[in-house]
Amino acid sequence: MYQVDLNSDLGESFGNYTIGLDEQVIAHISSANVACGYHAGDPLVMDKTIRTAREAGVAVGAHPGFPDLMGFGRRNLACSPKEAKAYVKYQLGALMAFAKANGVRLQHCKPHGALYNMAAKDMDLALAMAEAVAEVDEDVIFLGLANSRMIDAAKQTGLRVASEVFADRAYQADGTLVPRKLPGAVIHDTDEAIARTIRMVKEGKVTAITGEEVPLRADSICVHGDNPSAVEFVKNIRARLIAEGVTIAPIAKIV
Repeated sequence: MYQVDLNSDLGESFGNYTIGLDEQVIAHISSANVACGYHAGDPLVMDKTIRTAREAGVAVGAHPGFPDLMGFGRRNLACSPKEAKAYVKYQLGALMAFAKANGVRLQHCKPHGALYNMAAKDMDLALAMAEAVAEVDEDVIFLGLANSRMIDAAKQTGLRVASEVFADRAYQADGTLVPRKLPGAVIHDTDEAIARTIRMVKEGKVTAITGEEVPLRADSICVHGDNPSAVEFVKNIRARLIAEGVTIAPIAKIV
């Protein structure tokens, strides 16, 4: 039997600024990565997002990023492993307070943006973040890019670990994502993106942008819901996966 998690980054609104279509996308996913106030989100948004996820029966995870609201956490910052460890602990603690107040237990932790991309290649950074999670709550699952240093670090730390793949992103031959600034990095053809995703789940393979076949494990698929067409894509990919005999389940039921 095939099963996979559908995750999406939620709770990224801030003050008077609304980002994403959280209430529309949450009906179609099984796990929510909630911003913790560093790259996006604020206390009111964090509280509301957790309540919304709880009411929808969607598992909740922390989505810690760099302290970079202006850059939305997508800019590479000079950051030591010690700093990264503290950043993750701080954000986990903040989200856990709201989770506990709402009767919710955090399922997972997935780094955001530049922090995620840097840790995918930097073992010291990845290990620091995995250690932060383990020291705060060893039952929290670490969600990271398939085949990356984050997966190795989480295993080394003794955490449960889940491998993430991306439905609409192109891959390089080493299993990393093609940087967004390069042509072809984002797959805009819905049918192609869905076909690639089904293959990743059922065959454990994806074709790199250079033509090589890359083996990978797909425990969770990241989908975006920041515009109406993205929400429609989430609905379509869920329906197609189910039609292919794939069960949609939260990460905790998969790893």
